[in-house]
Amino acid sequence: MAEQTTLDSLLEMGFDRNRAEKAVAHTGNQGIERAMDWLMEHEGDPDIDEPYVPPVGNVLGGSDPQLPSPAAQPTAEGADPDGGDQMIHDGDTKQPMTEEEKREQIKRLEDLMRVKQEERRERERAEEVDREKQRRRQGQELLQVKQKLQEDEMKKMVDLRQREKNDDKMAKQRVRDKIARDREERALKFGGGSSSRAVTSPSAEGPPSSPPSQGPPPAKKDYNECRIQVRMLDGSALTSVFKAQEPLAAVRVYIQMNGDAPEGQDFTLLSPYPRRVYTELDMEKPLQELGLVPSAVLVVAKK
Repeated sequence: MAEQTTLDSLLEMGFDRNRAEKAVAHTGNQGIERAMDWLMEHEGDPDIDEPYVPPVGNVLGGSDPQLPSPAAQPTAEGADPDGGDQMIHDGDTKQPMTEEEKREQIKRLEDLMRVKQEERRERERAEEVDREKQRRRQGQELLQVKQKLQEDEMKKMVDLRQREKNDDKMAKQRVRDKIARDREERALKFGGGSSSRAVTSPSAEGPPSSPPSQGPPPAKKDYNECRIQVRMLDGSALTSVFKAQEPLAAVRVYIQMNGDAPEGQDFTLLSPYPRRVYTELDMEKPLQELGLVPSAVLVVAKK
């Protein structure tokens, strides 16, 4: 009878019969509150509205088939089957609720359901806030990683540019040293030399020696380098030599490191004759492809 009362209460509150029967069966008929909790927790289940099939021998509101029915119970000797024992049994039967009691119970259960629903909404809002915080935290971490990678790439480019400059400087110094040594040798050999040098006869000298070798003829310039002059915003100029295959971004990095522009100020580059403003796509192109080889003049302009 208690099981049937829970089911009836759920039906009077407006729950679907199929859902109400599932709630009563899955909670083991432990009260209306447990059944309502089960309904709210499983409200979004995909099979919540599938027909409920109770196990064999278990019918809501039915009696245990293993127990003998009251009619099969033996009566005491001399007892009237329609007499005193029937009165006692009827006295133990639970009286049905009045309409007023039903309304009060329904109101109490509706209030309880509203409280449960509000708690669930609060819990869902808190979970949504936590998910949003987690998403923002992950976004910030991803942005920091991306910025770190960009900074590392920029440092690598600057270091590579510095090493190339040092290598070029050392190579030019070696060339200057060799030229100086060649001049000294020619001066000693053809410029009269010192007075203590022994004078030899023409016969001892043998045939006149040929002039010292001046080295192989200079190779034809294939324009592997590019000389760039940059006019800054304040009228000053920067000049440097770049590889022909270096991107235009290398020139911008050089200006940022050696120019007097305020830190963080954005600028663009342009060629005066013919006038051309270089875009972000041009920054990835080699200087040779942009027609800046073997030399060019660039102008720094504010964006």
